[in-house]
Amino acid sequence: MTVPLQMLRTFHAFVAERYAVQVRAVFGVSLSRGGLDRLNRVRHAGDDAAVGLPPSRERLDAFFSFVHSQVAVGCDYRAMARDYAMLRTPYLSAVRVSELVSLDQDDVYPGLGPSGKLHVRFGKAANTSGPRPRWAPMLEGLDRIVAWYMADVRPLFPAGPALFCDDEGRALKAGTVRDRLARLLDLEQAVGETRFTPHALRRACATHQYERGMDLIAVQQLLGHRHIASTMAYVRPSQRFVEDAWQRATDSAVRALAG
Repeated sequence: MTVPLQMLRTFHAFVAERYAVQVRAVFGVSLSRGGLDRLNRVRHAGDDAAVGLPPSRERLDAFFSFVHSQVAVGCDYRAMARDYAMLRTPYLSAVRVSELVSLDQDDVYPGLGPSGKLHVRFGKAANTSGPRPRWAPMLEGLDRIVAWYMADVRPLFPAGPALFCDDEGRALKAGTVRDRLARLLDLEQAVGETRFTPHALRRACATHQYERGMDLIAVQQLLGHRHIASTMAYVRPSQRFVEDAWQRATDSAVRALAG
């Protein structure tokens, strides 16, 4: 019989309150650091998934428009063009940063599905169970962006299998992706809440697709989550989500009544 998670948490709180001293004396375990609950809690890649709202669609449209404008005027065309395509990818396919830097050119399948897919061969797996591969769809024109990058930009870098590479043709590191995004935000003069991380792009993808009507199960598949609870931690609709959903439902009802 499956024990509900809340019952486990309640039991853990009771044990911590009543027997914490005895448990520590006998087993050397401090329940205040998590104890039983740590073993029964759904975890995911980035604790910031549960903190605040992801960047809005309008904010990301403005950011990517700025980066696109810098491609032509920047002092390093190939690096700026690479960064534009690279940062678009987690937002329009929901891949993790670790998955992004593991992509090879051969992992791009433009003819698979309506808009092409990325073969994420090194998908993050839970509990050290090994890589969990999946297919990530290239949504909202990402297929055209990747096709442009592979045809016009990637050949400007040294040959190699990596899709997004450094000046020597080697795959970029996750830290480099974060640094490149931070540099672009500095160039844009973004401050405070207008700044975001690469992981926030993945959260934004999930949230914006859900706001547009994508089923939560489909969002779970898009993110590559095993547990729907992890997906729910990523999806953070805007404050107007309920009003917008009500308006769409009302408009649909009016159209149906009208004929």
